[in-house]
Amino acid sequence: MSKELSAQLAPLAAPVPSPWLRATGIVLGGSALAAVCAHVSVPLYFTPVPLSLAPFAVLILGLLLSPRMAAATFGAYLAEGALGLPVFAPSPLASGGLAHLLGPTGGYLLAYPLAAALISFLFRRTNRRGGRGFSAALISAAAGDFAILAIGGLWLAVLTHASAQSVLTLALLPFMAGDALKVAAAAALAIGSQRLRRHNT
Repeated sequence: MSKELSAQLAPLAAPVPSPWLRATGIVLGGSALAAVCAHVSVPLYFTPVPLSLAPFAVLILGLLLSPRMAAATFGAYLAEGALGLPVFAPSPLASGGLAHLLGPTGGYLLAYPLAAALISFLFRRTNRRGGRGFSAALISAAAGDFAILAIGGLWLAVLTHASAQSVLTLALLPFMAGDALKVAAAAALAIGSQRLRRHNT
């Protein structure tokens, strides 16, 4: 009798992770990944915008998370940076905090939540319509990356009153080749992760 009672009570005694707790863990883990990627950066002498792996974090998390979770992750990342935590790419023009968000690279940073949510939305919508996995991931990540570059370039143009040609030279063209590699790598990793999860289930 006692064994039967123990068997019935066992599922009740097992800890069930709260959805809120799980979501918090994902957001904090994703923002930590973004911070690590941001510190893998190379300053360029001709532009205030460094080469950084931070956009790669936006691409991969946008492909892996839901639109809401992706946006929340990068909203938390921006909040951490605004509070002064060292999560942004090092810059000689800004010491961190709000000054960094309002500096030359602020447009790129502020675009992250939007771009991550856009990537997630496009990827999921394309997959539901029977889109091919890698192609869908590639197109979605490319759209999000373009959004980051466009918003970042527009911000820099407004901030510095630069001409369109200068903005192309400072904020877009130097990053296109590297970003193409990030897009392809993020798409490949996301599809690989998706297939691995399906295999394990």
